[in-house]
Amino acid sequence: MILFIIITLGTFVLMEGVTWCTHKYVMHGFGWFLHEDHHQPGYPHVFEKNDAFFVVFAIPSMLLFYFGIRPELNYMFFIGLGILLYGLAYFLIHDVLIHRRFNWFKNTQNRYLRGLRKAHKIHHKHLGKEEGECFGMLFVPFKYYKKIQ
Repeated sequence: MILFIIITLGTFVLMEGVTWCTHKYVMHGFGWFLHEDHHQPGYPHVFEKNDAFFVVFAIPSMLLFYFGIRPELNYMFFIGLGILLYGLAYFLIHDVLIHRRFNWFKNTQNRYLRGLRKAHKIHHKHLGKEEGECFGMLFVPFKYYKKIQ
């Protein structure tokens, strides 16, 4: 059982690297046509084309859940669980805390959460796909914590 916990937590941590690479090389590369509306200030719709990336990340997780219980519970299930947990954390940080798509955690004074928000705001100061910075989500450079006012 401890191995399954390690696999789940390890997958969660590795997903930050997957997210960073996907954000830098796919979303700001050949997938820019889906991500571009996310960088437009005041985008008026509830959903963005960028939300398609949630589906892209959900498919491997669902497949791993499916194959992780056949013929019996195995490591693939826990890899899928790590991806799912990262997706939930991403949703809470990115959509709720940073972009305020929901009015939760509106007035947080937590230094870590404020640092995440600051780093993402700096990422969004670039409206084009070039010259971006800070492509991660949960682990951001310490310099962004120093910029908190």
